[in-house]
Amino acid sequence: MNQESRTRVGGAPPPPERRSDRDGATGFEVPLWRAIAVFRAASLVYAAYMVADTFRLLAHPVGAVAVLVVMAAWTLFTVWAYGPGRGTVDERLLAAADVAVAFACLAATALVVEPVYLRHAPPLTSTWFAGAALAAAVVGGRRWALCVALGHGVVDIAVRVWLGLEISAAVPRGVVLLLLAGYSMGYLAHYALRAERRLAEAVEIEARTAERERLARSIHDSVLQVLAMVRRRGEELGGEAGELGRLAGEQEVRLRTLVGGGPAVERPENGTDSADSADSADSAEAAGATAGAGGPGAAGSRGSAGVRTSLRGLVPSLRGLVSSWGRSSPGPAPTDAVVPSADLHAALAELASSRVTFAGPADPVRMPAPAVAEIRAAVEAALANVDRHCPDGTRVWLLLEDEGGQVTVTVRDDGPGMPPERPEEARAEGRLGMSQSIRGRIRDLAGTTEVITAPGEGTEIEMHIPVPEETAR
Repeated sequence: MNQESRTRVGGAPPPPERRSDRDGATGFEVPLWRAIAVFRAASLVYAAYMVADTFRLLAHPVGAVAVLVVMAAWTLFTVWAYGPGRGTVDERLLAAADVAVAFACLAATALVVEPVYLRHAPPLTSTWFAGAALAAAVVGGRRWALCVALGHGVVDIAVRVWLGLEISAAVPRGVVLLLLAGYSMGYLAHYALRAERRLAEAVEIEARTAERERLARSIHDSVLQVLAMVRRRGEELGGEAGELGRLAGEQEVRLRTLVGGGPAVERPENGTDSADSADSADSAEAAGATAGAGGPGAAGSRGSAGVRTSLRGLVPSLRGLVSSWGRSSPGPAPTDAVVPSADLHAALAELASSRVTFAGPADPVRMPAPAVAEIRAAVEAALANVDRHCPDGTRVWLLLEDEGGQVTVTVRDDGPGMPPERPEEARAEGRLGMSQSIRGRIRDLAGTTEVITAPGEGTEIEMHIPVPEETAR
């Protein structure tokens, strides 16, 4: 099975952006802020317990309770500010105010406790101070975390000096723990931001690639086929028509290179690519108009008229292309939108003819209407390939299988076949028939396409498409 590889869009990554350059919260930050909010609330409860447990060591109990009230009020405010109210206040200013309040509550310990208090308990803020340090690390990165941790040590030492206490081992221990927690949080936030940015870039590239492939299919099924037909007929008719055909051939090669994203190979003077799709209906009618009365030996004026008739078919195709160029590729329908369904069995049964034999289940095969249209277009492209590249009288069998969660559509012919590697070679040369008109459509439906062929053994194309749960029987 020859699988189509996706087009890769290269380019140097943009320079890393600073946290302050972005508005609002990104996806990874939401759980971080929730975790910090829970940590603040739990730390506040622990600080209140420590004050109650060492109440007898407080020089000013009312002042200690006031500090706890400030801590509680600030906790509620930060939970709102970093959560639902994000964007109301600049996050850097908010983080700076957060750290300032935490330092103020830490310094207030010197005013409301007895000197012996710090020998039995931590400062009033206890572990609550770490909530501000973690928030600063998320907003400002590892440097802010380092500064806050060192600042905590300086203020803690100042409080102990104010109370006439010696510097104990608890001071550097607290600085180290705060430094490790803040630095780790800043490191995590930094790389999570980079990962999220790269994911957003990948999603954007994927959307652009899908849009490019959609336009490539439209161009291939219309404009490229008209240009190819004008070139062939112009070369056959010669004269003024031959010059027009030569110009059309040059534009075909350039346009095929543009939409294919790879090198285009000139068509051979006689014959066509066996992996390309057939001419559109307008092209076939125009070819009939040029060959009907005089054929290759007609006068140059008649040949020119025929080529001009062919070029008229290019105008509506170009109009459709220009009108769709600015549109974004259709994304998934909203979850509450009702997508109409259609019967794939009935849509494919209409393609049966004297040489196309169709077989399918007796019951309707319901699928979303857009998917049915894309599958039918892929099958029509496969049948057009048979019309164009196989001898007259080639038989085609079209089979539809409903497997519950998946449908399989098979197009098999008894034509001359082709080397198994030819479809991939054609795609590398910029040919879009198999790669976009068939494989591209099925891939956009989350399906897969398998091509089984060999010289003298015909060609079989199997398309496997998943059926959405809401339409699966």
